[in-house]
Amino acid sequence: MSDVRITVVRSFDKHDLFNPLPDELELIPSPCRLKEGQQFTCGNEQLPAGFCSWAFNDIFRDVVHLMRGGDYPWIGKKGLTYSSCTDGRKTVVFKLERI
Repeated sequence: MSDVRITVVRSFDKHDLFNPLPDELELIPSPCRLKEGQQFTCGNEQLPAGFCSWAFNDIFRDVVHLMRGGDYPWIGKKGLTYSSCTDGRKTVVFKLERI
């Protein structure tokens, strides 16, 4: 099984996603604690140290697919895909690469 590098591509702030900002989101912290450019390595289907457990749950299927040799032909490059967490208040996009 291969390792997968997870790179934080973009972390959206609630203000990037909503205009105007709904009242119920005023007190929600934003953006996510993960920073653009941060990298993590997943080598055993376990949560990488320092990575968000909620985001990992969202991208886990894609990570495991790459780890086990799968590809996404529509991406145009083997061993690569993009995935995101599903937090609609502060979404984060990740680049996943088989290494």
